[in-house]
Amino acid sequence: MSCDFTKGQFTEAELESAIIELFKAQGYEYVYGDEIARKYEDILLEDDLRAYLSERYAEEELTESEVQKIINNIALTSSNPLYAGNKDAFWQINEGFDLVRDDPTKLALHIDYINFEDYSKNKFKIVNQFWVKGQHLRCPDMLVFINGIPMAIWEFKSAIKEDTTIHDAWAQITQYYTLDIPNALKYCFLSVISDGANTRLGSIFTPYEFYYAWNKANEQDKVSNGISALFTMIKGVFAKDRIISILRDFILYPDNSEKNEVIVCRYPQYFAANKMLENLKEHKKPIGDGKGGIYFGATGCGKTYTMLFLCRLLAKHYEDTFHNPTMLILVDREDLNDQASKRFENAKRYLADKKVRSIENREDLGKTLSNTESGGVYITTIQKFCEDTGLLSERNNIFCISDEAHRTQLSVGGKIKKTDEGIVNTYGFAQYLRWSFPNATYCGFTGTPIDESIAVFGEIVDSYTMKEASDDGITVRIAYEPRLARVMLSEEDAKEIQKYYDKCAQEGSTQEQIEESEKAMSQVSVILRHPDVLQRLAKDIVEHYEKLCAEKPNIVQKAMIVCADRLLAFRLLQEILSIRKDWGEKRKAENESALTKEELDKLEALPKINLVATQGADDKKKNRALFETCGTSAYRQMLDTQFKNDNSNFKIAIVVDMWITGFDVPSLAVMYINKPLQKHTLIQTISRVNRVFEGKEKGLIVDYIGIKNDMLEAVKKYGSLQESPIDEISISLGIFRNHLAMIDDLMIGFNAARYYVGEPLERLYCLNDAAEYVQYDKEMQTRFMGLSKRLKGAYQIVFPTGELSDAEVAKAQFYLAIRSIIYKQTIGDAPDAEIMNKVVEEMVRKAITCTGVENIFDDNNSIDLFSEDFLKELDKVKMPITKFNALIKLLRKAIASYGRTNKVKALEFDERLKRVVEAYNNRDMIVYTSEVVADFMDDLCDKIMDIFKDLKDDKSSFEKMGISFEEKVFYDILVRVRDTHGFEYADEKCLELARKMKPIVDDKIQYANWSTHATIRSKLARDLIVLLVNNGYPPDSSAEATDKVIAQVENFKKYN
Repeated sequence: MSCDFTKGQFTEAELESAIIELFKAQGYEYVYGDEIARKYEDILLEDDLRAYLSERYAEEELTESEVQKIINNIALTSSNPLYAGNKDAFWQINEGFDLVRDDPTKLALHIDYINFEDYSKNKFKIVNQFWVKGQHLRCPDMLVFINGIPMAIWEFKSAIKEDTTIHDAWAQITQYYTLDIPNALKYCFLSVISDGANTRLGSIFTPYEFYYAWNKANEQDKVSNGISALFTMIKGVFAKDRIISILRDFILYPDNSEKNEVIVCRYPQYFAANKMLENLKEHKKPIGDGKGGIYFGATGCGKTYTMLFLCRLLAKHYEDTFHNPTMLILVDREDLNDQASKRFENAKRYLADKKVRSIENREDLGKTLSNTESGGVYITTIQKFCEDTGLLSERNNIFCISDEAHRTQLSVGGKIKKTDEGIVNTYGFAQYLRWSFPNATYCGFTGTPIDESIAVFGEIVDSYTMKEASDDGITVRIAYEPRLARVMLSEEDAKEIQKYYDKCAQEGSTQEQIEESEKAMSQVSVILRHPDVLQRLAKDIVEHYEKLCAEKPNIVQKAMIVCADRLLAFRLLQEILSIRKDWGEKRKAENESALTKEELDKLEALPKINLVATQGADDKKKNRALFETCGTSAYRQMLDTQFKNDNSNFKIAIVVDMWITGFDVPSLAVMYINKPLQKHTLIQTISRVNRVFEGKEKGLIVDYIGIKNDMLEAVKKYGSLQESPIDEISISLGIFRNHLAMIDDLMIGFNAARYYVGEPLERLYCLNDAAEYVQYDKEMQTRFMGLSKRLKGAYQIVFPTGELSDAEVAKAQFYLAIRSIIYKQTIGDAPDAEIMNKVVEEMVRKAITCTGVENIFDDNNSIDLFSEDFLKELDKVKMPITKFNALIKLLRKAIASYGRTNKVKALEFDERLKRVVEAYNNRDMIVYTSEVVADFMDDLCDKIMDIFKDLKDDKSSFEKMGISFEEKVFYDILVRVRDTHGFEYADEKCLELARKMKPIVDDKIQYANWSTHATIRSKLARDLIVLLVNNGYPPDSSAEATDKVIAQVENFKKYN
């Protein structure tokens, strides 16, 4: 297709063209949508599907009736509701179906819509300009077809406009296409949004914040960002073998979902699952050593889903090696067991196994696993394995997958224990596990591997660090805020401690005793239990949390307070409740009236702040209040469920050991640390706040204890303007050319010839190379961004004047494109602009309101140009020339918009506008006093407002005339041609003729390729001319009217 290369701009059309070239390099066939003979309602490319079926099942001799059954089976999938239809279509394609043959003597034939065994036997095609008619006529930017079925959708936005983002592309797919063309989207299992500098993958149901880049084409590659990530997306996801692999094993539709969930794997999950599969195959007993290896994945990066993907691979691949294996998912806490069970038990179809469940108790463990001969996915805590468990199975196709493989999962050694009966040998749970399954293969998943992990499970097979996860946006950044000074001991307290030591010495204590005392007194929990410290701590936490919530009143921000021991936690709870008594009042939600009955039914009435801890053995006798506050196991499970519910009134959890590892609550925004933590426990704890959540730009760690040095060590180990007056034009032009020359000097070592004369793909590569060239040196990058910022400001002023040469414009566009790409890439750990906008939306709204007419200068805002409120706002503007310029800009935009659907009438309004502008340009002929200028400009503004009102009336006039909008357009064309040539033809006859034209046009344009199909187009023209002549419209004018009608209909298609 032809691409627009307008004065050096790298446009959206060129981005599309470049991406098409990248797909063609992967072996895809490219077809321009308008060249396909089809009706707009026809989604499948039936010729491709028939060709695939003919080749795949050549020996089966399918009848035409059977082929049609196969096509109908997928074509007739319902799209209402869309999620159910999309899910059904996915499983039809993923699993295939059994075709009942026309010949009753033949056995049913299993049909696959994709050849998963040999990807090269499938037909891959990309199509742009593929118009689809559903609720409305829409045209996705690009569709990826496999065997005639559109399985992926791409939507593009400009790479060089900083105010146009991929969020707009996401909204186009998820908010418009899903409503307007569900008949096409029911087949789309992958969704890609791209502006060249940012390219992200998800499903058509994925929330914007969970679209992710695919930053590696292959696992050994270095991470790519910016434009390079576009290349890795196409090579990494859409290479023929890769997309077949992803469609087969790496898209998960839960069996039941209230949120329309579709889990599309991320690149670290894809590579980790495949590498772990190969390593398990290599180390599987009896040939291997049974040590399947470790996946080191940062906390929050989706390890549970990676385990799910791995289980799918184990179940569906290497059947001659694994022989329908049994998989055991091992955790070390009941809450983690519940968490994992929910996900695995809701993926039975994906795992291709009905035997997916949690093991209830030790009896269930023994009975189930000793009697299982093959298959099954079972989730259990490792604590269920004990000395009495004994041997359960000697099969070698059992795979034990340990989550959080750095704790009890490593206890394979023995201990000597003294009992009433003497010294006995005891062993850890992990050892009992291995005695139960001596020939199993073991692997571990952890965010914090330690040396013991490697010894037990084998070497690290793959890794994905905290830094990588944060850089990729899979987790949010973690911010650290030390507040040690707020809880420091007073000098008096310090002196009292020293006096205590002196007294011990005077009374004859040995040095060893004094050191022991010092050790006891240095326990932070002793100091923190001081009443003054507790009061200050409670007050500071309350003030800090309330301030945090006030900054984002519409965003759920849950908090966790980590204390050194249960008694300290209990006392802190009491101190906080003494400051905020209402936090102790039981409610289901902060605002129950805002929730539905269904939402309220899922909630329990709870205080805003709760202690989450187990009951101690002596609590009932020594501290009854603490005992009752901790509650039973069932009570704590209820707290777990409620804290994970964003609607719950339960917002702040005080914990000691529970919930600080393996506990996922995305809305957890802040963690107050009041407990000494080190190494992997520290990393696991602070990582609770790094989950992605709507409106959450970071997770905050507030340190009251002084963990900074320990945290640094652990992280190092485990992660890593108004319009310018005329007299400013010459100044701006000088600034522009001066800065252009300075950037030229800066870029003298870079050859940009490819950008100016190359094909779209070459230009895209050139932009990528240029961005990397600028970023090679930090000083150069800083200088380039500073110079290009001023260049951009000057360019925006001088470009509309026409003073710049084509060469200057092209060069400026090149430099500004580089700037935009670097600008987007070097946001660093800042969130996507759109997610932040959700938080500050109210602030922006107020700011725009305060600036009066400033909001109308934003071309990207969708505003009602004819609303009464808008006109009132405009009347408040007192600057006559500014008001005039604003109105001119708006009216031109309105006329251009109207011209998309009624070119003839838009031309009339444009001529009226030109006369007003001409009067303004001739203003030097009047005497310039402030009064004269004001009156003159007010008169011009009134004329523009008259045009506005007439335009508004004309847009809706078809309703008063009793005809359709399209018929009104045809009527206007007939009248315009009549008046231009000055012949007699009554308005009533034009109206009647317009009504007759519409069914003729509708009949021809139902075909997607009507405008490029010579036969259809010529027949439309012939039928219209015959109609006009037969109804007395002059023959020499009929051809002109027909041409204008066809041109207008093409406009309908282009801008619908």
